[in-house]
Amino acid sequence: MSENKSQITVTSPLLPPLEEFTLYLQQIWDSKWITNNGQFHQQLEQALAKYLGVEFLSLFTNGTLPLITAFQALGIHEGEVITTPYSFVATSHSIWWNGLKPVFVDIEEETCGIDPAKIEAAITPNTVAIMPVHCYGKPCKTAEIDAIAKKHNLKVIYDAAHAFGVIENGQSVLNAGDISTLSFHATKVYNTIEGGALICHSAEMKYHVDNLKNFGFRGETTVVAPGINSKMDEMRAAYGLLNLRQVDAAIEARKKVAKQYVEALQDVKGIKIFQPMIDTLASSPNNLSPHRLNFSYFPIFVDEEQYGISRDALYEKMKANNVLGRRYFYPLITDFDPYKDIPSANPVNLPMANKIANQVICLPMHHALSEEDVTRVIECVRN
Repeated sequence: MSENKSQITVTSPLLPPLEEFTLYLQQIWDSKWITNNGQFHQQLEQALAKYLGVEFLSLFTNGTLPLITAFQALGIHEGEVITTPYSFVATSHSIWWNGLKPVFVDIEEETCGIDPAKIEAAITPNTVAIMPVHCYGKPCKTAEIDAIAKKHNLKVIYDAAHAFGVIENGQSVLNAGDISTLSFHATKVYNTIEGGALICHSAEMKYHVDNLKNFGFRGETTVVAPGINSKMDEMRAAYGLLNLRQVDAAIEARKKVAKQYVEALQDVKGIKIFQPMIDTLASSPNNLSPHRLNFSYFPIFVDEEQYGISRDALYEKMKANNVLGRRYFYPLITDFDPYKDIPSANPVNLPMANKIANQVICLPMHHALSEEDVTRVIECVRN
C-alpha cells in the first residue's frame, strides 16, 4: 500500500495560463458578447481548421452533439447504422437519439477499430451509414471503409473523438468519410473544458451544420430545420485559443512518456502494448513521418495466463498504490442494457471486442506526469 504517495491520475486537463485567460475574460466582459458566434468563437474555428488541416469546421458545446447532428446534416432519419461495440457510449447513443438502429460489427486487434472485413456481411437493404471510431487516436482503415461505403452508397461518419491532430499518409485523418467529429472534453489531448467540433467537406454543408446547431435558424426570421442549441460560448472559445498554443508541447510530453512505457514494458511477459504506439515511436522519432499519433492514451493488454494475474487484479493493485488506470473500453457498449438485446450485440458475434475489453488497461498518460510518476507506474506493472 502507498497511502503516503500522491495519487497519479489517468488523465489531467491541459490548462491555459490563468493570467492569460483572465485577460481574454476581461475582453469578453467589456464586449458583453458571451455567446452566439462572437469574436473568440470565430477565431477558434479558423485557428483549429488551420491547425488540423481541414477546410470546414464547426464548433460545438460538447463532443456528443456533433455526432447527433451529423445524421441530421446528412439527412439520415431512418435505417441501420453499422458501428463498433468498442467505444464510449456516446457513439451508439447518437445513433439511438436519431431513431436509427445500431448494428454492431467486431473490431480488429491491430487498430481496435471496426474490422473492414466484417462490414459487408452486416449490410442489409436497411443500412444507411457506417460509424467507425478512431480508437486511442489510431486511425481505423479508412480507405477500406470508404471504399465499402462507396460501393454500397452509404454515408460514413467518423467518431474521431480521440484523433485530434492525427495524421495518416501525410493527411489529416479528419478528411476521411463524409463527416468527422471531435471531442474537446477535459480528458482529451486538447480541451475547451467541454466542447467538440464537426468537420465536413463543403461550405454548403458547414452552413447547414451551423444552422442546425442554432435551432435551425437561417437568418433572423426563417427556420429551415428542427435544429438544436449546441453553440460554443465565448469563454470556452477563448480558453481553447490559449490551449491551442500549447497543445504541441503537451503532445511531445505525452510522446516522451509513451516512449518510456514502451522501453520499460515491452519485454514483460503477458503484457501487450498497443502496436501502433510501438510502430509510431520506431518510425518517427522526430515526428517527421507521414503518420502522427497524439498519444492520447496508452493502452496495454493483460494476458492473465502469461502475466500471472488478471487485468482486474492489476487494476486493483495499481489503485492500491495510488496509481489510477482505466479499463477503457470496458464494459463493451453491447453489454449495457439499452443495447444488449440487439441481435448483433450477442458476444458470439464479437469475439475480438470481448477479448480486448477484458484485457485492456489504459495507463496514466498526460502532459504533467513527472519522471517519478512514470517510474511508479512502470514499477506497478513490472512488479
